[in-house]
Amino acid sequence: MSLTAKTHSSPVELDRAFHYAVTLAWEDLMKPIEPRAIRVEYLSEPGSPLDHLSVWSVRPGGYQDLVCDFQSSASLAHPSGACFGNRYSSDQLAASLGFIMKNQGQFTRPADAGRHGLVLIHAPDADDRKEAAAWMKAARALQATQPGGQAAVPAEDRRQDEEASSRMDDEGHSGERAETVPDATGYSGYEWSPVS
Repeated sequence: MSLTAKTHSSPVELDRAFHYAVTLAWEDLMKPIEPRAIRVEYLSEPGSPLDHLSVWSVRPGGYQDLVCDFQSSASLAHPSGACFGNRYSSDQLAASLGFIMKNQGQFTRPADAGRHGLVLIHAPDADDRKEAAAWMKAARALQATQPGGQAAVPAEDRRQDEEASSRMDDEGHSGERAETVPDATGYSGYEWSPVS
């Protein structure tokens, strides 16, 4: 048994966050050649944070171009952050992916999700763009409310969190805790509930 933090509707899944990031940067990604779709690919090892993802543009005829690779950690082989392909550049995408990767512990993945992640995004409409912008604004505002980039938790939520942590400790699940950033409605209250 583990606990999950619920927002107004449901926790934001990691794939949905990537969808929002691409939606916000769609105009930048159309500049070389308008894509039919953009896809985000990643490999998620159970129990480990995601370190790398790739963003691809799918053009007419099925041709694909690498938009960017994103690395969370730097090494001698690669720098951290977004590394764009020859034709592409987007400060918006780089910033959004950086935010998501830095805060990925706040996002969920379905229990039955495989190791390979794939998010396919088609041309967004005005409503999609509004939803993505509202979510990113609310998520960044929540993160900025506390020093060190961690979102402040209201006293009542902190009390519920402590009670939930205590129950987890009693059940032998110490250290298992998840929080999520708000959904697109901007609601940032937390409601703890057990899930299997």
